[in-house]
Amino acid sequence: MLRRLSISALIVAGAFTLAQADVYRWVDERGQAHYSDQWMPGSEIIKTSKTHPAGADSGARMADQRGLTASNTKIAAQQGEQDNARAVQQDVASRHAVLCKQSKESYMRAVSSRRVYKEGAGGERSYLSDADADAYREQLRKQVQEYCGSVPQFDPNAPTTPQPVEPKPIPEPKVNPAAATSR
Repeated sequence: MLRRLSISALIVAGAFTLAQADVYRWVDERGQAHYSDQWMPGSEIIKTSKTHPAGADSGARMADQRGLTASNTKIAAQQGEQDNARAVQQDVASRHAVLCKQSKESYMRAVSSRRVYKEGAGGERSYLSDADADAYREQLRKQVQEYCGSVPQFDPNAPTTPQPVEPKPIPEPKVNPAAATSR
């Protein structure tokens, strides 16, 4: 019994020491990976039982940390620049949409009017000659083309002013007369 106990203790102790051994990995000429607790030429250590002193590796770790910090700062700056560029593009697009709408309205008003006028500083109207009105309409057409990409087609039969919308009646609340009177 004592002998069995000492043999099993010896096996457990041996297994425990094997678990603490270094593990090496190497690849043979056929490309197959092999693992062993013995070093072979060209092998690399995968797991080690040896502890490394803190001072020996801390310089490399600090350099890696500084490199990561610099990399993160650079990435954050690039993202900030991309966000700014995106915001500028959105501002330009919204301004372009406003200019497109204004240009279309001016163009449609100039095309649908028989006589084109310009208002002076005091609000007085000065009517343009036919040649000047045509040049003004052409200028507005080019402006619409620039801001909108296409020029709307003029339909002489379409109404020039928006049709008034009939207001919908508001339904009266349903009230029980008996509950509405106080006693």
